[in-house]
Amino acid sequence: MKRFFHGRALAVSAVLATAALASHLAVAQVDAAKSSVTAVARQIGVPMEGKFKRFDATVNFNAAQLASSHARVEIDMASFEIGDAVTTKELRGKDWFDTAKYPKATFVSSSIKPAGTNRYEVAGKLTIKGKTVDMVVPATYRAEGASQVFEGTLPIKRNAFNIGDGEWKDTSVVADEVQIKFRIVTAGTAAKK
Repeated sequence: MKRFFHGRALAVSAVLATAALASHLAVAQVDAAKSSVTAVARQIGVPMEGKFKRFDATVNFNAAQLASSHARVEIDMASFEIGDAVTTKELRGKDWFDTAKYPKATFVSSSIKPAGTNRYEVAGKLTIKGKTVDMVVPATYRAEGASQVFEGTLPIKRNAFNIGDGEWKDTSVVADEVQIKFRIVTAGTAAKK
């Protein structure tokens, strides 16, 4: 049960991370082989990490034209894996992701602002399990040849999205805070500076 709860929190984190990354991408395809979205949660103080295997992003990023830059990210919630088949299956259930009713999580950006050299804050709405929350996602950007690389870590509160209903709302076993770590790499033309 503890492992299951932690995995759920990880999945939420992963969703947010993907959203953050995507909001910094130019209009280009995501290179899935080089990209990753993971979530780290603590269960009885011990960190546990899981990964979303499938996600997609539509982005338009230009550092010189942030006002017209935008992104939309979709995550397949049933693609989350935490390394244990029983726990992974449990996370798809009603108390956690409820993937039968809420198969996708989305992030849609509303603004992108500079936050230092090659650093940005991406504001937008994150929707998980039917619950929408305003978020500001910190991300870094760099060009690698014709590709763009966006990375960051976003802390979220799992209870804000009803991830872990019933007895799992108690944060004494599985912490409320989840760290979403993301690395998004696009294939194609790098963003203009």
